[in-house]
Amino acid sequence: MELNNKVILLTGATGGIGCAVARALAEQGASLRLVGRNTSSLNQLAGQLTGNHQIIVADIGTSQGRHDILSGCIDGGGIDLLINLAGTTTFQCFEHQSEESIEQILSTNLIAPMLLTKQLIPLLNNRPEPAVVNIGSTYGSIGHPGYVAYCASKSGLKGFTEALRRELCDTAIQVFYLAPRATDTSLNSPAADDLNHALGNKVDSPEQVADTLVKLVKSNRHCRFMGWPEKLFVKINALLPRLVDRALVKKMPLIKQILNNHETTKINT
Repeated sequence: MELNNKVILLTGATGGIGCAVARALAEQGASLRLVGRNTSSLNQLAGQLTGNHQIIVADIGTSQGRHDILSGCIDGGGIDLLINLAGTTTFQCFEHQSEESIEQILSTNLIAPMLLTKQLIPLLNNRPEPAVVNIGSTYGSIGHPGYVAYCASKSGLKGFTEALRRELCDTAIQVFYLAPRATDTSLNSPAADDLNHALGNKVDSPEQVADTLVKLVKSNRHCRFMGWPEKLFVKINALLPRLVDRALVKKMPLIKQILNNHETTKINT
């Protein structure tokens, strides 16, 4: 799929990855519908991009927000491509995580993209070359301690993507899935940064994720995982999960130490 002159709806546009993706798509000649909750941030981003773009101030986690997005797309003449990028995460022991935090992660990362996609399928079907791109995570294929709710949400998003792609096989809509690994954004808490450093995890820049997203859509490969050895671990986990169990069990003392250190810091402050 060529992106020049395509009309693309991008959720989570003002986040670290979102800004990089917006710039990459604008450079490809796309016209963007930038979705976020902060008017000032959206206007600032739109002003930095080449070309003409529309902002849509909306919360994808609410029915009203999704209705506003749909209305904005209809008023703008429709869209060719939906990119479900908005997301949230936390690195915390599951037993200490609040119900509100768990619900927010599942709503933002899984339920909202599903409901928004459902609303926009009729618009996409009016285009000759439509597509949906869901931004998942390596943790959608590898359950990792400290990210229980996040892993559940991204695993669900991966399953949603696969099932939707098969269900829409008799339409023109293509459905893509991109799974980044650890990425350097403001979503990462100090505890998450400490974990990546302690485990020696490689961290990609938002620009690397944006570049991979563009390549994915233009290649029509449907699914892509980022990073090495993360790609290998995904395959091993699918075929021999007990090997990954043993590897993570060895790291659990370090993981719990980092979690406990940051929980103590929160309590003391």
